[in-house]
Amino acid sequence: MAIALTNGRVLLDDGFRTDTVVIVDKGRISALVGRDDVPIGMERRDLGNALLVPGFIDTQVNGGGGVLFNETPTAAGIEAIGKAHRPFGTTGFMPTLISDDLETVQRCIAAVDSAIAANVPGVLGIHIEGPFLNVERKGIHAADHIRRADPRDLAILKTAGRGKRMVTLAPERITPEALQDLAKAGLLVCAGHTNASYEIMREALDRGLRGVTHLFNAMSPLGSREPGVVGAVLDDDQAWCGIIVDGVHVSPVVLGIALRARPRNRFMLVTDAMPTVGAATKSFSLQGRTINVQGGVCVDDAGTLAGSDLDMAGAVRNAVAMLGLDLAEAVRMASLYPAEFLGLGNELGRIAPGYRASLVAADDDLQVLETWIDGIDSRAEAEAAYA
Repeated sequence: MAIALTNGRVLLDDGFRTDTVVIVDKGRISALVGRDDVPIGMERRDLGNALLVPGFIDTQVNGGGGVLFNETPTAAGIEAIGKAHRPFGTTGFMPTLISDDLETVQRCIAAVDSAIAANVPGVLGIHIEGPFLNVERKGIHAADHIRRADPRDLAILKTAGRGKRMVTLAPERITPEALQDLAKAGLLVCAGHTNASYEIMREALDRGLRGVTHLFNAMSPLGSREPGVVGAVLDDDQAWCGIIVDGVHVSPVVLGIALRARPRNRFMLVTDAMPTVGAATKSFSLQGRTINVQGGVCVDDAGTLAGSDLDMAGAVRNAVAMLGLDLAEAVRMASLYPAEFLGLGNELGRIAPGYRASLVAADDDLQVLETWIDGIDSRAEAEAAYA
């Protein structure tokens, strides 16, 4: 049944509008009309002057709700992760596998295929982070899982499946020809946990590398004589940059410099979220190591950063408070730009006719009040579950 979302401050391409009603029908936005043009008899939902923005899309979600994707590679596990992130405005996400053995990679790919086939809300594909990384920049990834890709690995990555498939790797740990082959097969290949030189990165970008998974973290820095991975990306206006805006992974000053150096529409907010997001318990086990949240930050016993306890609504708030972005642009970094990165910019990330009705209603402090995924609102799902 069609429904009219009324009395909201709606984010359109030209900014927030108070005179627009969003009509949702059959999972999509069927029309944008004036307040006086809602069809007689149509069901209405009064948003009470709340902000209405496109749903957030997170391309790096390791876990949530006490569930780590590596440890629970099932459709049910993915559903639990999605439910944990939805109250924070995430209506689309890529379950992310931290470096592991080949069998776990295969199980995780199969789990995402099953989740999409079962219409688990919000699942857009899979992000395989590693194991083809540089051990010198491993971060929290287990060194005994890190290795070079062999033909069998590459064949598994290229196997056709449901949804989008993103791979984070170190360009110096794969041949340029193999990287190009992955890109031509439709994979979204990004650099991360890499010590590549500018020259290696430049060739990788020319061969189809899309950008970097978390700019500045776990990669060769911008130096006076060696531009490194950071320099290569800042020098390329088309490369995509995931950024973790929690005030810890990267200094807000450094992120501000990056935002001034290149087009903003190639930056996207990511959380790198761990199982603690949406969970009461703020510790978990990662491949035999205990990870605790200390001061809002996930670390192991040695103090190594281990993903984050960040959610997408928090990332948007931080982008406004720490980076000085206006709210509309911060929201685009969490919705439109990741949708475009994934090749879904014609159906997600905007409030426009024909787009999927994945939406977030929030108050002035960007505390999420309600979400819709393909037209199904969170209140209805909660009521159905309770019944």
